Amino acid sequence: MQFSQNSRVWIYQSNKELTNDQTQQLQQQLQEFTQAWTAHNNQLKAGAQVKYNRFIILVVDESQAGASGCSIDKSVRFLKELEEQFQINLFDRFNLAYRNGGNIFSVPRNEFEELIKAGEITADTVVFNNLVQNIAELQTKWEVPLKDSWHVQLFGQLLA
Repeated sequence: MQFSQNSRVWIYQSNKELTNDQTQQLQQQLQEFTQAWTAHNNQLKAGAQVKYNRFIILVVDESQAGASGCSIDKSVRFLKELEEQFQINLFDRFNLAYRNGGNIFSVPRNEFEELIKAGEITADTVVFNNLVQNIAELQTKWEVPLKDSWHVQLFGQLLA
């Protein structure tokens, strides 16, 4: 499915990496959900993807029908069910993800701060900005150096 660059995006980050089998199962359930996802009885042009066995990315092209409060509530309920099924946390916004070499790690805020103080996370460490709003931002502002993300506002004073 093709989506416009302005299509709305929501990113949910798991507190732990999923296995390949879990990711396949999750992807199937996400596909079924997005195919049936509606807003005020209008089918949403929607899709979902699991990236890096850790991130769930929901997309809605609102040129056909916009995501309403009720449809967003449906997605949140669905994601809460996935949390229980897979024993993960998708709603902890202070679980921060970053790259170290070829690996992706996620840690609580206090541990993230300690890693900065220890010099293991620097201004150039790639972090995941899960606050991106659309596909264009997903492609250009999701995986960025800490110095270019909102993270610098919160942790900039800790950088050497």
